[in-house]
Formats: sequence, C-alpha cells, structure tokens
Amino acid sequence: MYYKIPKDPQKLREILRAIGELLSSDKVGAIPTETFYALACNPFSEKALEKLFLLKERPYNKPILVLLGRLEDLSLVVSKIPSLAQKLMKAFWPGPLTIVLPAKKDLPKALTGNLGTIGVRLSSCEITRKVAQVFGKPITGTSANKSGEAPCKSAEEIAQVFPEIDFILDGGPVQKKLPSTVVEILEKEIKLVREGEIPFEEVLKIAYGERK
Repeated sequence: MYYKIPKDPQKLREILRAIGELLSSDKVGAIPTETFYALACNPFSEKALEKLFLLKERPYNKPILVLLGRLEDLSLVVSKIPSLAQKLMKAFWPGPLTIVLPAKKDLPKALTGNLGTIGVRLSSCEITRKVAQVFGKPITGTSANKSGEAPCKSAEEIAQVFPEIDFILDGGPVQKKLPSTVVEILEKEIKLVREGEIPFEEVLKIAYGERK
C-alpha cells in the first residue's frame, strides 16, 4: 500500500486510520520522521517484530528503538524514568534525541535485544506522532535500511530496497544528513551511544549545566 501525505485533513485522517489498522494486523511499513524514514510495526507483537528483522536482515541481538505518540506512552515500555532523563526530555523532546532507559520486563526480547533497556523518542515530526497516536501505542522507529547500509531517503528508494514492504507513507525526500542522537542513562551518568542531529556536548550542558 502506498500513501502520499495529503493536504486535506479529512483524507489524512482516513490514511492514518488505515495505517493504524495495518499496524494492528502485524504489518510493517515505512513512515517519515524528523531525521530519516523509519520502519514502523507493532513493537508488542512477536510476529510483527520477526517480519521487521527479516526485512532489515538485522541480527536478533540488536535492539529496536520505539517512537511515542505522546509522552504518557512512556509507561507502556519503560519501567523507570531517572531525573536526568526527565531533564533531557524537557529540553529536547519533541526532537531527534533517543534516550535508552530501563525497559518493562514483559516486552518482547527481540525488541530489547535481551538487554533490559529500550530506546525511546518523542519525534518532532507531527506525522510520526500522529501514526503512533492513531495506533494507540508506541511504534518501532528503526531506520528504513538493510542492516549495515545507509538509510533510505525517499519513498521511491524504500520501494526499491523493500519491495515486499506492506505500506509506505510518503512524506517527500529526506533533507537531513544525520540520524537522531542516542544516549543511555546509567543511574546518574549519561553514556553516548551514537552522536547525530544533537551534539553530545549540548546534551551534557542540559544534563549537568556549564562545566568549568
């Protein structure tokens, strides 16, 4: 299924409802985010996750981040929100900062890579949030690419790389060159997992203030 994001609000609502139903049926599709296109599926479904891993040719020990529709959805995937994480969320969300936090114990092991943690983000892309809101739960947000390859930057490229994908939501070509920045909160320490759109130095300034 191919969907072009329309200007008409009613048509957009219809498309979002259709995508919500596809996600509820364990389908996997590509949606735009504030950085690159992401592969979205139901992160609570073993069947959907298996299909996602096969599409990406991704090793099963690599965790998958999730995108939130609203801040309250954190409670569905995270067991604890340290004060440092709250500070970063207030400063950078919605935005391209993925924060790795303690995961709820009942999440699929394929989602967490059996690490006990999960990466979460509240995207600054309104369409990304609306997809998750209509679905009613967080959605997966791993980049739309084969494992180890560069992320796809357009709907056309996604269709070439993933001809068997269930749906594509076309938001136009991606303008960004960097992915989200990923940090992990370890008690009172912040560990850089991947530097992207937000410089790590900016994250540290918010977390700890200006360092002398």
